Amino acid sequence: MLLHSMERFSFTCRGIDLIVVLPEQHFKTWESLCEQYHVDLPHRVAPGGVTRFDSVKNGLDLIVDEGLVAVHDAARPLVSESLIRAAFDCAVKLGNGVPAIPVQESMRKMEHDLSSPVDRNLYRLIQTPQIFTPGSLKSAYRQPYREQFTDDATVVECLGEKINLIPGDYNNIKITNREDLEIAGFLMGRSR
Repeated sequence: MLLHSMERFSFTCRGIDLIVVLPEQHFKTWESLCEQYHVDLPHRVAPGGVTRFDSVKNGLDLIVDEGLVAVHDAARPLVSESLIRAAFDCAVKLGNGVPAIPVQESMRKMEHDLSSPVDRNLYRLIQTPQIFTPGSLKSAYRQPYREQFTDDATVVECLGEKINLIPGDYNNIKITNREDLEIAGFLMGRSR
């Protein structure tokens, strides 16, 4: 999955500086996989952290303050070139670009043992890549960690920056379980 994401960004953004964030105990495994599969995409590796927040912060330590920074979950290997470009275009114009998709299913809010309906039109599901200027992203990651920091947009927004949502892609699924992997396999086969 990681290699698919790397290839998509490398193809879409020629000359992009790829930084892979991995748990340190997986560095040797990654090196072996790169040799085994002849991975020739130039990239650097940063150590992961206890939380996603810590991992992104560690990756940011390798970035210089120019251009734009895309933070992407390797668990989203089906990201399209058009989505990558749209996020970068939005960030160039407005300072950041974050893909989001409308919620398609009914939703209920849970409080204790009771549930109540909510208007799904008021909600969006957030995806990656999330694109920011290095200055705003690094400043945001200097603040202390909070539990609500589940994505970069939330971290940046806590410093008062407006988040600019762009249309996401329903095929840009996040692979978190076996069923997601099967769906991704189907979608990859369909796109060939």
